[in-house]
This record gives sequence, structure tokens and C-alpha cells, in this order.
Amino acid sequence: MFELLAIHWNMDPVLVHIGNLGIRWYSLLFISGFVLGWFIFRYFFRREGISETLLDPLLYTLLIGTIVGARLGHCLFYQPDYYLGSWKGFLEIFMPWKGGLASHGGAIALLIAMWWYASHYGKKNHFDFVWIMDHLAIATAFAATFIRLGNLCNSEIYGCETSLPWGFIFERNADPSNPADPEWNPHHPTQLYEALSYLILGTILILIYRFRLDKTFRGTFIGLFLIGCFGMRFLIEFIKNDQVAFEEGMKLNMGQLLSIPFILLGIGFLVYAHVRKVPAAAVHPAPANCRKQVKK
Repeated sequence: MFELLAIHWNMDPVLVHIGNLGIRWYSLLFISGFVLGWFIFRYFFRREGISETLLDPLLYTLLIGTIVGARLGHCLFYQPDYYLGSWKGFLEIFMPWKGGLASHGGAIALLIAMWWYASHYGKKNHFDFVWIMDHLAIATAFAATFIRLGNLCNSEIYGCETSLPWGFIFERNADPSNPADPEWNPHHPTQLYEALSYLILGTILILIYRFRLDKTFRGTFIGLFLIGCFGMRFLIEFIKNDQVAFEEGMKLNMGQLLSIPFILLGIGFLVYAHVRKVPAAAVHPAPANCRKQVKK
């Protein structure tokens, strides 16, 4: 009866096999998130009068920052003993295809990457670091949805056992010769919980942008995103399996500990928005001839 109420999940994580190589669903969804983000930013740039020539360097900066940061985050936050304990492990840091990406590491790298992008392109194009982070927050919410769906395709990063009717039995991780293997029991599909929460968050943010941009202050979008994204991550971690051995017995796991600073940073951005009251949209200076007429 316990199994009859569960969803049996045995999806092949590889979409297409090409000889010894394979294109994985996770990779396709990961890239799709960036492609969708490119189109979202094109909408932002067109609406606010920012040159579309800045889209490609933004995409490259985001790709490099996310992959490098997420990979280093996994290696340093979750398995430093393995990756820093031997030359073999150290060299595998540079092999992200072997698995292991951490969203917190990606978030830290994106902050650094967007600071560089804003410093390099912002002043002459009338935007700053907080402006780019505001807009990135909206696109990132949807990209994060794709990434968590990719985790579902890989049958990874799921929750503890549950008797709820939407529990998933991740058959690829169960021992077929051992009916008593705990993996045959239904587990919380926390990938779907997170994906749904990110989708709702992204929808709320883009609706605010669409209908309330003129009444929104700079720092609001990134503040709401950090609080919503990492707040939900903090809560969902309570029903998620430990990712690494050293988390066993911890009151708060590594994912929760790393979420707290981002939640506090989100509160800081909301305070910044309330105090500074800078318009959320890009502000273009008036042409020189208009300024002269005003002086007269």
C-alpha cells in the first residue's frame, strides 16, 4: 500500500547517447536557463533603453561565473577533504562534468561577476551594480527552476522518506537485488518543491517589474529574491537528505548555514532600497540641449 501511493521515478538522465558520450537532461536544462535569461534581459534592455550589444558579454560573464563558482562551492563547502586532500581530487576540481555544483557557490561568484560587469559597462550605459543585480534576480529565479528540474532528471538531491501520495521512489538509486533497501521507500521530491518555489518567486518578481517598475526602488528585486529563494531553501533543507557525511547530526546542515548570510543580505538590499529610494529603472541623463533650455 505504501508503494501504491508513490510515484515510481526511473528517468534516464542521458537524453541522447553518442558513442561513449551522452547529452544529459541536466546539461540541456542548465543551458536552457541561460537562454531564457538572455531573452528576459533583452526585454529589460529594450524597455529601459540599454544597448543590446551588452547582452552577449553579460551571457558569457554569467556562464563563466556560475559554472566556476558553483563548482568551487561544491568542492570547498561540501567535500574539501577529497578535493584538497590529493592531487587526483584537486585535478577533479576542473572537471565539472564529473558532478558536483553548489548553488551557494554560484551565488557568491555571480555577485563578484556582476560587480565586474557593472564596473566595466555600467557607468557609460547608465546602470550600476544594484541595477544589474535587480534584473538578474528575476532571470535567475527561472533559471534555478530549470536547474532543479535537472536534478530531478538525475534522481539526485532529494528528501527524506515520506508517506505522502506524491512521494517519489527513485528507482535508479535502489538496489534491485535488495527489496529492503531504504531507497525503495518513497522520498520527498524536494527538487520539485524548490523548482515550484523558484517559479512562483520569478513570476511574482516579473509581474512587479511589468506593472510596478515606476513605483519600485532599486534593490527591491534582489532583496525579495534573496529572501524568497534562500528562505525557501532553508526551510526545504529540513526534509532533505544530507548531501555529505559530515552533515549527519548537525542541527542545521551546510545548505542552511550558507543560506543565512544570503537572507541577511536580502534584508540589507531592502533597507538600501527604502533608504536610498533610487528608481529601479535605468535613469538616462537628459540631452545637453535640453539641460541648457532648462537653465534658461
